[in-house]
This record gives sequence, structure tokens and C-alpha cells, in this order.
Amino acid sequence: MSAPGTEVIAAAFASSGKRAALMPYLMGGFPTLEGSRAVGDAYAEAGADLVELGVPFSDPLADGPVIHAAGTTALAAGATLHGVLEVGRALAETVPVVLMCYANLIYARGPERFAAELGERGISGLIVPDMPLEEAAQVRAACDAAGVALVPLVAPTTPDDRLAAIGAQARGFIYTVAVTGTTGERAALDGGLAGILERTKARTTVPVALGFGIGTPEAAAGAAAAGADGVIVGSRLVRAAAEGDDPAEAVRPLVAGFAAALR
Repeated sequence: MSAPGTEVIAAAFASSGKRAALMPYLMGGFPTLEGSRAVGDAYAEAGADLVELGVPFSDPLADGPVIHAAGTTALAAGATLHGVLEVGRALAETVPVVLMCYANLIYARGPERFAAELGERGISGLIVPDMPLEEAAQVRAACDAAGVALVPLVAPTTPDDRLAAIGAQARGFIYTVAVTGTTGERAALDGGLAGILERTKARTTVPVALGFGIGTPEAAAGAAAAGADGVIVGSRLVRAAAEGDDPAEAVRPLVAGFAAALR
């Protein structure tokens, strides 16, 4: 049996060799299942410490237009949950994989079965952006039993008492949303990142990763300087994959640039 996801994720953050671990986002099945695996391999080869693997969904409330469009394309190309999980299995042989999935897909399968399928494939963690703390107990228990880290999200607007409750239940890391709104590249991140990160880190024992709106190496370096233990980059890379003739080769230099900025 593979090591529990919490241990795999902790090791990835601790051994990144960077000021913050780099976690690029990958839309599973985009442009095809095989193509998405090639993009994930390119991420790992170019310096990613972990990969966030998204499952395409018809109503992705947390995603901006670039990632939403990629998910729509993936679904039209025939991507299924099973197919994306198999991409995760392949990638997990070389880089820790954290799945990002909306709650409907988990409940349709049943939390126990869903978590077991992740654990069997060596997928280390699970992010569920539309599952609040009050509804997470069953999924967290299923993930704990399967050796999968259930990673919570917090926002700049999360109150201190709620932040403490989320921090106490966090597994793997906490995904801290840098801006209010959906995913997408921003010309600049809101001020106050250091305060958001400091507030979160004071209320948990796991690493704190920053995502939403990080579209340049300079922004990634700024997140690390503000205290982020990890940096998540999504829309910029998905856009490059969409625009490139060879998606994997299109993202490779970008990921290398983000990795260099974090060293």
C-alpha cells in the first residue's frame, strides 16, 4: 500500500527546494485524456512539486472562463470521472496528485467508494470547492480511511473562528483563496496577502498554499515572499495549453519559469 496522502503531501512541501512548493492545475481530459496526461508529465518534468488535477464538471461554480471552457471541451471529448482518475493514477507514479472535484460527483458515487478509488490509485488529496465545513464530516472520514487528505479552502473573508475550525480539521494543506471571485489570471493580486496568510497559518499545523489569480512568475514569487508555503497556478497554464499546437510543450517553459521564480 502506498504511503498515506498526508505524508506524501507533507514530504512534497518539505522537499521542494523552493521558497514555496509549486502546484500547477491540470484540467483532466483537456484537450483529451491522453493529452492531459502529457501536460501533467510536462508539469512534473519542468519543476512541479505537486499537481492539482481537476475533474471536468458541467456547473463549475468556482472556475473562471478559461478553466470552465477547458472543462466543457474535456466533457465534449468524452472525459469521464473514471478516465480522469486513471490519468491521476499515471501521474501519481512521478508526482503527488491532489484531485479537485465538485461535490455532486462524490455523492453520486458515495464518499466511501469515491475516496477508496482515489486511495487505490495513489492520489494523495482531494479538494472539494463547493463542500462547506458543516457538510464535510462524512467525506473527511471516508478520505481518512482511504489514506487521502481532504484539503479545505479558506477565503480572505473567512472569519477567525471559522478559520480556526477549518484549520483544526485540515489535512495535507489549506488552500487559501487569494481573491474573492472565481479562478482566473489577475493583473495584480489584492493587497494584504501577508495578513491573510499569517491569519491562516496561526490557526493550523499544515502548510498553507495560495491560489486564484496567480498568473505570472512575479506574482508567484510575491506569494512566497508574503509567506505562502505553496503556490497554485491554474488559468495561465490552461490557457497556454489551449492556445498551443502541442499543449504539453506549450506549458513546459511556463512551469519552468514559475519554478525558477520560487527558488
